[in-house]
Amino acid sequence: MKAAIRVREVRKSYAEGAAVVQALNGVDFDVRSGEMVMLMGPSGSGKTTLLSVMGCILRATSGLVEVQGRDVTHLTEPELPRLRLEHIGFIFQGFNLFPALTAAENVGLALDLKGVRASEARRRAQDLLAQVGLSDKVNSFPADLSGGQKQRVAIARALAGEPGIVLADEPTAALDSTTGRTVMELLGELAHERGRAVVLVTHDNRILEFADRIVHIEDGRIVTHPSATRNPMHETAGFMAQAAVTDQPAANPI
Repeated sequence: MKAAIRVREVRKSYAEGAAVVQALNGVDFDVRSGEMVMLMGPSGSGKTTLLSVMGCILRATSGLVEVQGRDVTHLTEPELPRLRLEHIGFIFQGFNLFPALTAAENVGLALDLKGVRASEARRRAQDLLAQVGLSDKVNSFPADLSGGQKQRVAIARALAGEPGIVLADEPTAALDSTTGRTVMELLGELAHERGRAVVLVTHDNRILEFADRIVHIEDGRIVTHPSATRNPMHETAGFMAQAAVTDQPAANPI
């Protein structure tokens, strides 16, 4: 199966005064449709930078980045937002919801950007909120929602454009274990039942059981070497996406 995201020899550097900081240092990384991959590593390891490069928010200093088979390395600034809108859904740690908009309006905003008519955007936003269990919160403002409810609104918004790729930055960091499990079950459904490529940056050991593959980053480099074997735990659950496992199986309950 063709990779939804393909990264080859990617480097990303920043100038800090007279010094140059190498955030990514020759990263090779593929993500396929239908799998959930978790990026882990210490603070400053480069995992969020890699997520941002894959999501076309940051440009790589050098190397190749392909999204759904398209080389995005040299796209112009006006081309990048359109590509993100068509192919990528983002779920941010801080939710990034507009406080003056209702849940439905926050979700519908992504559809407005795609040129969907207001009435159709409203209907689709309501459908998406129902899919994440928030049909009774359509007209609620973010201030009236719990952390888990806000995260589910953010997931619904990320799905509004029907992207093939979903990128999430610490989606369970501020959630209790029960709410975190609900969010991870939703993301797992996106990957395994709807065929999305799902990539999460996380420090949360409670959610590792949901991963098809766990990739560790240190000092801007991938430090594990995925094999071609499937995760036996997911085979038992019926997950047939190709998955690689780390030397230490991730089986901590959330």
